[in-house]
Amino acid sequence: MKYKAKSVVVSRKPNHDDEETWSAFIGLFNENNPHLKAKIPFKIIEIPLVEKVRVKELRNISFYLQGNDLVINNLKEINIDTKDKIVTLTGKQELP
Repeated sequence: MKYKAKSVVVSRKPNHDDEETWSAFIGLFNENNPHLKAKIPFKIIEIPLVEKVRVKELRNISFYLQGNDLVINNLKEINIDTKDKIVTLTGKQELP
């Protein structure tokens, strides 16, 4: 699925039925570094039973150890595809 967004934050949470599996939370934002301003995403995508998230063809990615979040800035659009418990993020970015 393709979305227009400036930034995405990828997070995780345990599934309620099985604490050994995880759901991926992908928040879409209209500005860079939304986590620094406690912004609320304009859309949240929850994908259950995810084993891995792959990021392809994108730069300017930060992983925040304190919150276990992955932040991708300077986006024009993001594509989110899911297959066999793997979420793949690709998209287009503005070059700084």
